[in-house]
Amino acid sequence: MKENQPQRASGRTDAARMKAILTLTAAIFFAASPFVSGAFGGFRPDQFPIPQDNPPVQPAGYAFSIWGLIYLWLIVSAVYGLFHSAEDPAWDRTRLPLILSLGVGAGWIAVALASPVWATILIWFMLITALWAFLAAPMTDRWVLRVPLALYAGWLTAASSVSIGLLGAGYGIAMGQVGWAIAAILLALVIAVLILRASAPAPEYAAALVWALIAVAVANGTAHLMITGLALLGAAALVALSLRKT
Repeated sequence: MKENQPQRASGRTDAARMKAILTLTAAIFFAASPFVSGAFGGFRPDQFPIPQDNPPVQPAGYAFSIWGLIYLWLIVSAVYGLFHSAEDPAWDRTRLPLILSLGVGAGWIAVALASPVWATILIWFMLITALWAFLAAPMTDRWVLRVPLALYAGWLTAASSVSIGLLGAGYGIAMGQVGWAIAAILLALVIAVLILRASAPAPEYAAALVWALIAVAVANGTAHLMITGLALLGAAALVALSLRKT
């Protein structure tokens, strides 16, 4: 039995290192996807049975620039994890869900350019696995592990909710553009509140969603005051909740 223990330990070490390598590989392919498939700034209006011209659920275009920060930080995190924390169990707990999320994300833009329905299904898978990774992240190594995961999961919370709003309005389900925009904002806020209450302090998760909500308010301005007001109130509520937990 004692002879087998070093072999089992070595096997766990090899598996952890392989996951660290796969995490870095997935992060690089994920970050390269806009160069391969083209930058994504939202679905085209004609991708829906009811064209979505200037949908009120969609953030202002500048908001998508957050992806550059997320891509870079995830790569830096994966590099650090491979060379400094490849065998750390705390890091290892985040890797499987992150590999799954980034692996799907590497092909997401290509799917989104072809099918909003499939893109919505996949982005919810990305969100669920990103939240899994984020909730598994320790408070140690905050800036090289927890923060990039929080930003990634926070932005996906917004993006996945926006996708639901666009599908509902684009396929003419019940509530129209304004109703679906309100529903999407409320959905994102419910998810965010649950995550913020369940996790250790995570202002970066809230910050990514606040960034999206403010961009929704900017996009709507005075055209849809109810949406603008709800987005701003939601952003303020997330800031308040985050401050209470820090």
